[in-house]
Amino acid sequence: MAKALWNGAVLAESDRTVVVEGNQYFPRDSVHAEFFQPSDTQTVCPWKGTASYHHVEVNGERNADAAWYYPDPKPAAAQIKDHVAFWKGVRVEL
Repeated sequence: MAKALWNGAVLAESDRTVVVEGNQYFPRDSVHAEFFQPSDTQTVCPWKGTASYHHVEVNGERNADAAWYYPDPKPAAAQIKDHVAFWKGVRVEL
């Protein structure tokens, strides 16, 4: 079971993660939405497509753009559609 943790909170947990480029992508239904706020940030990966981001907020503290997802990934990355990955100090335990 993989868990994503930050600031004392479990952000996501699942035994159905997908690993791409060393990142654990959690199914959207395993993510605790109460810790996420929308972000306007987007980035582009040549083979995965356009990524969108969420801020993570726990106990009044914000970790800006700490979660990302591909709402409409390119065919080569279809397995991460409806999945969320983390960085910026979010710890993923396996």
